[in-house]
Amino acid sequence: MPPLNGTHLHVLDTGGDLPVLVFSHGLLFNSRMFDRQIEHFKPRFRVIAYDHRGQGRSADDPARSISIETVTADALALLDHFGIQNAHFAGLSMGGFVGMRLAARHPERIASLVLLETAAGPESAAFIPRYTWMNRVARWIGLWPVADQVMPILFGRTFLADPARAQEKARWRAELTGNRRSIWRAVNGVIEREGIEGELANIRCPTTVIVGDEDVATPLKRAQAIVAAIPGAAIVRIPNAGHSSTIEAPDAVIAAMEGHFAARSPHTRSE
Repeated sequence: MPPLNGTHLHVLDTGGDLPVLVFSHGLLFNSRMFDRQIEHFKPRFRVIAYDHRGQGRSADDPARSISIETVTADALALLDHFGIQNAHFAGLSMGGFVGMRLAARHPERIASLVLLETAAGPESAAFIPRYTWMNRVARWIGLWPVADQVMPILFGRTFLADPARAQEKARWRAELTGNRRSIWRAVNGVIEREGIEGELANIRCPTTVIVGDEDVATPLKRAQAIVAAIPGAAIVRIPNAGHSSTIEAPDAVIAAMEGHFAARSPHTRSE
């Protein structure tokens, strides 16, 4: 990939002359968190999944804080690079911050919107001291010393307590602790983000908000606030799932997304 918006992004593009579906991941993970959804939808969509700057397999960034506005501009540059004028967009947590901004400010570019485990407002004040402390540890030592504190934020109690899923839990813990120490820059961008509540009424595309019943990072009330502000938006609750529902309950997320597409018949061709 050539540089996009001044950075190098790791991008998966399944190609083909099909409607485009973009996946945008959550903080501390990467586009692999959508593996099951990508595999399911790629026969009917041209799937594009990318890692945010400073995360996953994308390039580092020197900024003290990688702002949500910057990563939103990256997503727009990605669409421009591929000549995609209109795409369906699925964003989880941080990816949802990006999706809402794109749909509100560039409505002609977003055919429909799936928002998972996300929030329209700024970071909850009650969480900021704890997140700031953990981020300081990540900067100077890495995420491994705080993994036991971070995992219950990223995953629900059902997933974490299920002995049958111990191997999956170990895999994603390894993904978490394998982050570069520079991840602190991306965390700052999430902690310091401004809210977008006042722009949600500008989103006119079909929108579905998905939330796990065990999500403690962006709980149900934050999902309900998004639905109340976006005209015609729908909500789907995922039982026994936390902040990473695409991993914890992949089939339920696929079913919710299928319902989103079926109810809105959004299979127009991308240009």
